[in-house]
Amino acid sequence: MDRKEFLSTGAILGAMGLAPGCTPKNRQQDSIDQEDMLMDIPISCSHEHWGSISSIGHFPGGFNADLSPGAIPQRRTTLLDLLLDPYFSGNLMGNGIDPQELSNLHAAEACKALMELLKDFRLKGTWQSLRLGIDLAYGYDLQEFDPEKHQQTDQQVGENYSDMFGWYRKLMKKAGLANLIRPVQPEFFYGNFQSDTAQEELSFTSTLMRIDPFLDFWTEQNERRDQLAVQVGIDPANATMWRTFLEKIFETASEHRCIGIKQLQAYFRSLDFEPVKDADVTFRGDLSKKEVKKFQDWVVHACCNLANQNKWPHQVHVGTHNHPESNPLPLEKIARMYPGQKIVMLHCWPYIDEAGYLAQGYPNVYMDTCWQPILNPGFLRRSLDTWLGYVPLSKITMSNDSTSVEMAAGASMITRKVLVDKLTALRSDAELHEHEVREMAAQLLHNNAVNLYGIGTFYLT
Repeated sequence: MDRKEFLSTGAILGAMGLAPGCTPKNRQQDSIDQEDMLMDIPISCSHEHWGSISSIGHFPGGFNADLSPGAIPQRRTTLLDLLLDPYFSGNLMGNGIDPQELSNLHAAEACKALMELLKDFRLKGTWQSLRLGIDLAYGYDLQEFDPEKHQQTDQQVGENYSDMFGWYRKLMKKAGLANLIRPVQPEFFYGNFQSDTAQEELSFTSTLMRIDPFLDFWTEQNERRDQLAVQVGIDPANATMWRTFLEKIFETASEHRCIGIKQLQAYFRSLDFEPVKDADVTFRGDLSKKEVKKFQDWVVHACCNLANQNKWPHQVHVGTHNHPESNPLPLEKIARMYPGQKIVMLHCWPYIDEAGYLAQGYPNVYMDTCWQPILNPGFLRRSLDTWLGYVPLSKITMSNDSTSVEMAAGASMITRKVLVDKLTALRSDAELHEHEVREMAAQLLHNNAVNLYGIGTFYLT
């Protein structure tokens, strides 16, 4: 990557304390040369949700980008589509603001109204990630609202998303992003992979299969299960049929650049998945709460067994919601039972200590700081303060968990800034040479993910 190209956005770098001229000559003697140290090291995008914007469309419970290979916008994408993504819309709703009211306004009017609301949101990681990414991508600082510049940027967004995957690659190069991995729905692997857009997407994108939909397949009437059963050719009505059903889906997924699985059960239940005998499971019907848990536990173990056989990584949503049920400590038994399955704990806040305990104690357990800079950059600082003195460096990856490539670009800049600050302090405290710190940065930002997921090439310092 051309460093001059990356450093061209002075407003962003200035906001982050990384403006040109901020070098060791006018900083502490033991500080890191920030421009030379991190800006040329790519960040592996090992967990992203790019495409989770309204212009690409929805299906019940999700976005088309997660259901159909090569899904592209169904209408012109606007700047407001990027701003009113699921994350920032959630922030607004949490403060009593209806995002739909903004989306019904004319784009410029809506953005101006949004600027008026920023007094309460200006420091949030979600907003800063969007702001920094849009400034890097379009040269427009949203906090300095300019109607003419806003209209120009809105037009650029529409033009860029008319060639969405080409735009992804262009901004990835500019922001130093690499090795895109997206979690997708099981139905994705039965979509049309022959379309031009599907082939373009999968030319640079790998996927993880979400297993959480399977955990709802116990209801007697379940249209989604029944449709997937037709596609697979197996109706999962009992233990034997369920195993065959899952085996066939895993096989099909692996044929289409799937390299692992992902679950977000921690949003609505505990991560305590008990081994359950076939005879103790009711696979369909009017189940009690206890019976539903047994069914779900059985399905998760069946998926873990297949991931273990395939030596696939298994990303697990940890923390952020549903406290204290999203505590990762129950994953200890899964780590012991399936040593060939690499468990990657995502987010981890507020269970930073618990996640660190598991990662440092089990060879097949890892952590990804993704979403932390978007939730709150302070969460990322706290995690690094705990983990870098406790957990082997090889156990940490630093993705973004963004809904758009623009948000990923902004979140990655926050990640770089926080990591620079931490490594600057460590260089003095641990008496490290500059080349050692460069190696650490390359490990955390890029090489650990390459090793973990088996895609991409190592960055050599």
